[in-house]
Amino acid sequence: MGVKSFVEGGIASIVAGCSTHPLDLIKVRMQLQGENLPNPQAHNPRPAYAFNSAAIPHNSIHVPPPPPPTRVGPVSVGIRIIRSEGVAALYSGVSATVLRQTLYSTTRMGLYDILKQKWTNPETGNLPLLSKITSGLIAGGIGAAVGNPADVAMVRMQADGRLPVSQRRNYKSVVDAITRMSKQEGVTSLWRGSSLTVNRAMIVTASQLASYDQIKEMILEKEMMRDGLGTHVTASFAAGFVAAVASNPVDVIKTRVMNMKVEPGKAAPYSGAIDCAMKTVKAEGS
Repeated sequence: MGVKSFVEGGIASIVAGCSTHPLDLIKVRMQLQGENLPNPQAHNPRPAYAFNSAAIPHNSIHVPPPPPPTRVGPVSVGIRIIRSEGVAALYSGVSATVLRQTLYSTTRMGLYDILKQKWTNPETGNLPLLSKITSGLIAGGIGAAVGNPADVAMVRMQADGRLPVSQRRNYKSVVDAITRMSKQEGVTSLWRGSSLTVNRAMIVTASQLASYDQIKEMILEKEMMRDGLGTHVTASFAAGFVAAVASNPVDVIKTRVMNMKVEPGKAAPYSGAIDCAMKTVKAEGS
């Protein structure tokens, strides 16, 4: 039963991942929209006064900082990608998605099912909410650690098109991405942001799977709907919403840490997750 759970969960996740890949790519581009904006507090005086600054009292001339660029929504981002990079660009990094789902989702779904069966009360057939959450945390954390290299490759391949041509990584496939990262940045780069990946996965898995089971049980207990497709779709939509809201802040930081380019001899854009979070909030607001 355990092997069957792993296989079924993996196949379903791969199909779902490939189907929603364009949306995930757009999400990554949106999460990187405000990155590397100039600090609004640090702006230079007008050139006309720069050479005369000694004769002008400090702060006598106030030059307002430039307004931040307007953020655009998912539809606008998608249209922009199609116009500038072509329709095929929406599937950039799909090979990494397949590998990620194979490793991450297969592991987490299979482990969750195993733990759920182990901890379910044999007399009542019910699993307490706390046990569901615990199962999700364990399964999600282990799955994320296993799939982190593919996750890093996927984020970089999805984000590559937003960079100037001279700065793009141009990974040919997930295998090429992992190979080049290992050679150029060291094997440890494959687990960059792994703590964030694990935390996000634990949040997503615990909130998604636990809320799905809980909502479905509530619908059936209160006889709102019969146990069928409608019940499963309703519970899935509700669980997906809960998981997305709960995990989004961590997901933004994860994307930025994984995508950052570390150049030899230069300091990394972010020293870690907390530094990335603080710089993001300072530059763009909470």
